[in-house]
Amino acid sequence: MLKHATSLLLFTSMLLSACSAQNQSAPDPEDMKEDNAVIFVKSKDEASPSTGPQIENTETDSVIHPETNTNKTGNKPEIPSKDTNSSEVSIKKKYHMNSSYVIQPNDESSPAKVVLLTFDDGPKDKDMITSLIDTLDKHHAKAIFFVNGNRVKRQPKLLKMIHDREQIIGNHAWDHEDLQKMSSSKAKKQVTDVQQIVKDIIGEKPQFFRPPFGSGNDALKDAVKEEGMLYMTWSNGSLDWDKSTKNRPEKVIQNVLDQLHPGSNILMHELPWTVDALDELLTSLEKKGYSFVDPRAIELQSR
Repeated sequence: MLKHATSLLLFTSMLLSACSAQNQSAPDPEDMKEDNAVIFVKSKDEASPSTGPQIENTETDSVIHPETNTNKTGNKPEIPSKDTNSSEVSIKKKYHMNSSYVIQPNDESSPAKVVLLTFDDGPKDKDMITSLIDTLDKHHAKAIFFVNGNRVKRQPKLLKMIHDREQIIGNHAWDHEDLQKMSSSKAKKQVTDVQQIVKDIIGEKPQFFRPPFGSGNDALKDAVKEEGMLYMTWSNGSLDWDKSTKNRPEKVIQNVLDQLHPGSNILMHELPWTVDALDELLTSLEKKGYSFVDPRAIELQSR
């Protein structure tokens, strides 16, 4: 009887062991697929720098749960976006500037009825700059803000604001003085010092230069060319700086329209009456069939 009981106990023990082994089955195929995917992504992240940047295929390399469209962390996968304001962004050069500082199309595929918008002598005042850029944005327009180095030094945040709002920075010399009356070395320093401070603040140097009062000479033009900039004065002056125009935005508008021509290189300033005039001015230009050239589409050498 004892022998029979012992055999029965042994049989029961073997049966329990078999059941336990049956419960320890292979992992679910979907679990394995998910775990392997995680390991694969990690291995790509840890790739040697010498292999260069890895191009991720979000359809196969990201671990996405179809029912939630989220990754393992619960967040939607991020899609890298290109910084449109980066100096690395390439914009086709569709225009050039002639010897009279007029903007002209390189071929018939680009419209001739364009104007270049520019503002000198800043940055001065946050509210005025904000209003100018708000109006430019309303009309989908870009402009060159020609800045003085001494003003940039006093208010670097204003320079950064112009840049961050995707408008274009130009070099207007360190001080607002007549560079033609300076020695070549001093005039050159007026140019290069602005290049340096602007780069220190926004990470890139200006590509356009306008001398104060439009006053320059061959030596100055050579110094500007060495810095890779396009030298310009203007072909359409708003006269917003003249006492006859002070506090008269309608006069600013009329002055520009009186001189209007295809490729007008329009000189304006950061002034209260210019701020007040800008929206109506741009609307008037649009009604006449003009559009606003993106400065980045202009070649950096005149013809």
